[in-house]
Amino acid sequence: MRDILFDRDGTLIEDRHYLSDPAQLALLPGVAPALRRLVRAGCRLYMVSNQSGVGRGYFSMESVQACNERLAQLLAVHDVHFTDMLFCPHSPEKNCACRKPRTGMWDALRGRHGLQAAHTAMIGDKSDDVRFSRAAGLRTVLVLTGKGRDHAAELGLPLPDAGFWTPHASSSPDLPHAVAVDLAAAVDFLADTPRHEALGQR
Repeated sequence: MRDILFDRDGTLIEDRHYLSDPAQLALLPGVAPALRRLVRAGCRLYMVSNQSGVGRGYFSMESVQACNERLAQLLAVHDVHFTDMLFCPHSPEKNCACRKPRTGMWDALRGRHGLQAAHTAMIGDKSDDVRFSRAAGLRTVLVLTGKGRDHAAELGLPLPDAGFWTPHASSSPDLPHAVAVDLAAAVDFLADTPRHEALGQR
C-alpha cells in the first residue's frame, strides 16, 4: 500500500459529538506512532471525513478547518503530515456525491494525486467508511475505536480482543477486509497484506 485514507472522528481522534472546538480535539492512544510507522514506510496519508454539522447549521466550515489544522499541528510534532485533508460539509438530505459512502472524495484525491485503488487502503470506524472504501476498490479496515464496535456488531462481525481479524466473506461490499482493535492493529494488517494476498492465491 502506497496511499492510506483515514476517517477522522473515532479513527484518529476521540469522537466528540459534532466537534467544533479545536481545543477539545485529542488524538486517540497510539495513533501518532502508528501513523509515523506508515510515513517511515513511505506511505502518503490522506483524510476523508463527513462533517454534516456544517450542513445542519451546528458549526461553520471555518470550525472544521480549525479542527483539521489542530490535528495537523498535533501530528507534526511526531513528524507526521497529511498529503491532503478533505471533508464533506453536507447534510445527508443533500444527497451529494462527496458524502461517504459515495466516492466523491476518493475521486477528488485520485484526480489530484494520481492515486491507484490497487495501492490504496482506507481505515475507518463506521460502516459508511467500509462501503465508501469497497465502492472505490480499496483495501478496507474497520477499527473498533470510536463507533467501530457498534458498526461491527451491526454488520455481524466478531470483535477481536487484540490485533486484527479477517472476515471470510470479505468479498461482500458491506464487509471490510479486516477488523482491527485500533489504528496500530490496522497498520499491522496492512503491513501483512502481501502475505494474505499470497495465501489467497494458493
